[in-house]
Amino acid sequence: MTAFTLFAYTHRVTARTNPQTRKRPTRSMLPAFIVIASLFSILPLHCFAQGRKQMPQAKVVTLDAGNKDYLRVLGGPPETAGMKSGLVILQPDHSVGKHTTGHHEEVLVVLEGKGVMMFKDGSSVPVEANHAVYCPPETEHDVKNTGSSPLRYVYIVADAH
Repeated sequence: MTAFTLFAYTHRVTARTNPQTRKRPTRSMLPAFIVIASLFSILPLHCFAQGRKQMPQAKVVTLDAGNKDYLRVLGGPPETAGMKSGLVILQPDHSVGKHTTGHHEEVLVVLEGKGVMMFKDGSSVPVEANHAVYCPPETEHDVKNTGSSPLRYVYIVADAH
């Protein structure tokens, strides 16, 4: 049964059972029926389109933070399927601060400089230009610039579950 048929049927039943509205629909009401029926037929298509996930699109991001120490590269959905990334620039003897990966895994791609990734248990790994450093989920860590020039790296995080 189409939306228009359902609407017309409901109106006829109401007109027969309600003594105050015994009038039959007139021709002047036909355009209103058509508009309402059209809305009922379009509505499911609109709802279907809203429920679809939009696919991420390929893109290029210039890694130029200007005079800032951070540049968001990828901000997560809907820009990506779930990945986030950013460019970090640490001045000598500065760190990003302790933080945890949570339910994400993280990789650092070091572009320039040198430093160290320190972990909660006291261990550390060196980071330097042309290195990639992996940090597993649920890991508290910090990155510190130990060199004499800026440490530039791109971090990439993705859901590990």
